[in-house]
Amino acid sequence: MKILVDADACPVIKEIENIAKKHSLDVIIFADTAHILESDYSEIRVVDKGMDAVDFALMGVCKKDDIVVTQDYGVAAMVLGKGAKAIHHSGKEYMNENIERLLMERHIAKKERAKSKHRVKGLGRDRIEGAFEENLERMIEG
Repeated sequence: MKILVDADACPVIKEIENIAKKHSLDVIIFADTAHILESDYSEIRVVDKGMDAVDFALMGVCKKDDIVVTQDYGVAAMVLGKGAKAIHHSGKEYMNENIERLLMERHIAKKERAKSKHRVKGLGRDRIEGAFEENLERMIEG
């Protein structure tokens, strides 16, 4: 089991590394050339900047029972298809029981944004204090 991180806007890298150290798990962080990351613990894989380049690199490494941290519902769906686990940085676990609904909600939101002339930004972080760490621990131990 490894922890793979889609580093695009991932605010919980330190938390991931702390938990991984505790369980002696390898962490691979995927980022494109637009991001500069450093780590004393994790392996950092930098890929060319391009649409979905990080996602494809991550999926090429992902294996059954790995844990992937991503905010991308499409990546989460592919991860689940490989028999791996996926978690959002807010602590929300992606599961076969909720991924179809999440993908549909994303599709509907994209269609609504296309209708609007004004770009609406998200409301901010939906992170619940401690939820990510608690759920990641449970995924590792479970």
